[in-house]
Amino acid sequence: MKDLFSYYIGMFRLSVLEEFQYPVSAAFYMIDMVAEPIIYLVVWSSVAQSNGGTVGGYTAGTFAAYYIVWMLVRNMNIVFTPYGWEHRIRHVRLAMALLRPIHPLHNDIAWMAGWKVIAITLWIPIAAIMVWLFQPTFNPTWYQVVAFFVAIWGAYLVRTMFQTTIGLITFWTTRVSAIFELYFAGELLMSGRLVPLSLMPSWVRTLANYFPFQWTFGFPIEALIGNLTPAQLIYGLGAQVFWILFGVLIVNVFWGFAVKRFTSVGN
Repeated sequence: MKDLFSYYIGMFRLSVLEEFQYPVSAAFYMIDMVAEPIIYLVVWSSVAQSNGGTVGGYTAGTFAAYYIVWMLVRNMNIVFTPYGWEHRIRHVRLAMALLRPIHPLHNDIAWMAGWKVIAITLWIPIAAIMVWLFQPTFNPTWYQVVAFFVAIWGAYLVRTMFQTTIGLITFWTTRVSAIFELYFAGELLMSGRLVPLSLMPSWVRTLANYFPFQWTFGFPIEALIGNLTPAQLIYGLGAQVFWILFGVLIVNVFWGFAVKRFTSVGN
């Protein structure tokens, strides 16, 4: 366990150092990420203003708060994608990874976690500009801030486990894009990524209770900008723990079958 912890720390530091070598690339990436939330923000703020100042319990100010925090949550839960597993298999990277005495998933978690340092650093000035432009309305309590900090890492792990599961499908097929796009469509509708879940039809909100999506976007955002009680925050964090453990179980089961199918040749 001590060696695993040391591995995580080492990979985390290495990831941070590598990303700092390409600050311009990272900055342009973050600027590109701004487009999506600004479009959502402008559209829904306009809808709220045209409906007497509020829609679904959100005002223009609370929509601004939602999508500014959305930007940070979106970058925090970027994970190693299923397409990356395709690349690993095709370019013999997985064969090399299997020679190491550690599951490739540990590398993915530690490496992508290090990248979050860059994401947060670049998000701060962008968020400051958006606060100045859109005047968000929110006043979080200390326990909401603490819950939010835990929730964004929980969202990262939930998303990691389920996208890794989809990635393992590449052991049975050379293309995982169709399955991943289906997963992404479900996430878009039931996570709070497109719009807050309170604006979705009741059947979507009901269906979302049976999937992990809302705990990767909607819950972390609402933990900071919403009026969630301590009991609701604890419930949400507990739901994240459940889906993380469930995801770990699925990954371990799939991994056992997947590596048995893996073959590799080389010079």
